[in-house]
Amino acid sequence: MPELPEVEVNRRGLERLVQDKVIKNVQVFWPKIVADMDVTAWQERLIDQQILSVSRRGKFLIFNLTDGYLISHLRMEGKYFFYLPEEVPLDRDKHSHIIFTFEDNSQLHYHDVRKFGRMNWVEAGVLDSFFDARQLGPEPTEREFDLEVFTQQLHECRQMIKPALLSQRYVAGLGNIYVDEALYLAQIHPMTRANTLTESEICRLHYQIINVLQRAVDAGGSTIRTYRNIIDEAGSYQDQLIVYGKQGELCPRCQTPIEKMKVAQRGTHWCPTCQILKER
Repeated sequence: MPELPEVEVNRRGLERLVQDKVIKNVQVFWPKIVADMDVTAWQERLIDQQILSVSRRGKFLIFNLTDGYLISHLRMEGKYFFYLPEEVPLDRDKHSHIIFTFEDNSQLHYHDVRKFGRMNWVEAGVLDSFFDARQLGPEPTEREFDLEVFTQQLHECRQMIKPALLSQRYVAGLGNIYVDEALYLAQIHPMTRANTLTESEICRLHYQIINVLQRAVDAGGSTIRTYRNIIDEAGSYQDQLIVYGKQGELCPRCQTPIEKMKVAQRGTHWCPTCQILKER
């Protein structure tokens, strides 16, 4: 699943490729990708809209248009492919479910093998409400991700720390890969109850969430299975992963074999020596 670093890298590529383009036509081949709106009405809203910029909130891509916003959530396998007019394929790929054609006849294809991705039209002026309704936490940056607020929230949270972080309520953008990495670096067991964490543990976790995600963005994300970005580049952060996907390999800190288990139905990697589970 694309997490914040992968979405951010795609945002940068999209902005470079489609900023200022005007949408001439929108073809929808899998209507369920269009959320909360009649497909025909959604298509009509997008015609003649200019892409002013492309931004991001958590794992959501935001196409800032003339009169509103197109919000794209890639979910498990969503990705975009851009084609210049002379590169447009004669035959549509069976997994290209939405095709945007611009006035210069270039095209942007939304490709999604599992068809889990969703797109929303959001009117101008209600973007904040869209994300508030989804209880999306702050961006994982030093400026927006306040340590005191995070500490208070975790002290009131009785969930295990891994599903708490995956919920997006406390900080936006984390997924399975980067939660495992941040918890390892902070030396916190993924099944630890959030409200049992000490202030020093929360401080370490806060720092590592920001650190891990920024390093992953700088590396172009992690190439796990089929992920590639909009300009067809594979990320390289997978070469820096310490625990995710490393079961059976030795922990670089203590030489204990990394283990894998299920936590809240998600495959979870951790070091049983460095990440001790507290007594509940």
